[in-house]
Amino acid sequence: MVSLISTGSNYIIVIMGVIYAITCFTVFLPSTEKRQVKRMDRQELFMFVFHFICYGVLFAKTLDTKIIFLYLAQVVFFKMLIFVYSRVYVDCSRILTNHTCFLLLIGFVMLTRLSFDKAVKQFIIAAATSLIVLFIPYFMEKAVWLKKLKWIYGLLGLIFLSSVFVIGTSQNGATNWISLGHGIALQPSEFVKISFVFFIAAMLTKAPNFKTMLLTSIFAACHVIILIGEKDLGGALIYFVVYVFLCYVATGRGIYLFGGIGAGTLAAKLAYMLFAHVRVRFIAWKDPWSVIEGSGYQITQSLFAIAAGSWLGKGLTQGRPNDIPIVESDFIFSAITEEFGILFAICLILIYLGVFIHFLKIAMDVRGRFYKLLAYGFSICFIFQVFLTIGGVTKFIPSTGVTLPLISYGGSSVASTLIIFAVMQGIFIIAYKEDDENEEEQAGQPDESDRKKYD
Repeated sequence: MVSLISTGSNYIIVIMGVIYAITCFTVFLPSTEKRQVKRMDRQELFMFVFHFICYGVLFAKTLDTKIIFLYLAQVVFFKMLIFVYSRVYVDCSRILTNHTCFLLLIGFVMLTRLSFDKAVKQFIIAAATSLIVLFIPYFMEKAVWLKKLKWIYGLLGLIFLSSVFVIGTSQNGATNWISLGHGIALQPSEFVKISFVFFIAAMLTKAPNFKTMLLTSIFAACHVIILIGEKDLGGALIYFVVYVFLCYVATGRGIYLFGGIGAGTLAAKLAYMLFAHVRVRFIAWKDPWSVIEGSGYQITQSLFAIAAGSWLGKGLTQGRPNDIPIVESDFIFSAITEEFGILFAICLILIYLGVFIHFLKIAMDVRGRFYKLLAYGFSICFIFQVFLTIGGVTKFIPSTGVTLPLISYGGSSVASTLIIFAVMQGIFIIAYKEDDENEEEQAGQPDESDRKKYD
């Protein structure tokens, strides 16, 4: 009976996913404010229907009343978050608020299916962080001096990043965690990537000369080298790509882009030659079937899960996602694909693309150069992390151990992504008010006929 409910409800879940993914792009179409509000309301409705059905299936499978209480707590949390943003920040991006909730929602559903305790922990961290970062959009608007703290961003980032060599612990082969006790650990690189983007944007706010570019490059290289020393190759790659693209955006010179690609290729070659764990991952990516009982086990199980899901999925609770090691964090996309299907997985990718496009639109709309570079930096940081995660689990690229934003299990990851989304909300509000001021200035200027009267 449960199997029948899960399979039948999965069609509705996929339909909700498809409709939501379509609305990610229709919201960019020209329309009146009233019509746009209706689109956002429908998007919110699809999100809550998806949420209700998923937790209904999970309860039918387990008959555990704790799942009902977790579901109700999440509904209250999402409703409060949407209400606060719409009331406190009237000019905020409702699209971004909806996307934040929907991606968190998918993560909560999958984590509840994989591990109830981890789902509760993730929910508490996400809810607490969401409340804390509510002040960030207001702070971004008022703190016009943020661009002056460039050296503080750079130095504090390096100190925090280096702290793992003194008080750090190792997880999954990388020494990039700080244990806080009671099973709680912090990953500094997740938070330093925020200060890193602030540092690059602040350094390149004014037209950069050779000295500025040199100093920026030295500090950026130090960040990347520390991450390589920690064996956090995924993090190092994200930092490097963000630096290269921001240099290109700030200067408009192709030499930084193509030079960065060349340097990255050379660095990858050197990493393969110097680090044994890089060679292991490369072999597991190139031919996982030859090492299926060893380093290739994780990626082969991921591919089996994706293939088993086919287009429409096996249904929530009907797959075997726990066959994949570390499925709740690095390989959660494979679990989603197995149970919800390839079609839903494509929709999820489109939702991430919708967030990325919205980030880019914010970057293009805001006039302040510092905020523009910030928005571009976080856009690249976000979408490249998505690319590394999904590319790794589908064998498109070697796995780098990077989490899927707002969905994968990991308190540091979800907290840092929520901070990034709050910063982008702040930049959106700044851009909105700049646009209003520009319209007022244009409205206050006399037209050509009026000017002739004054001449």
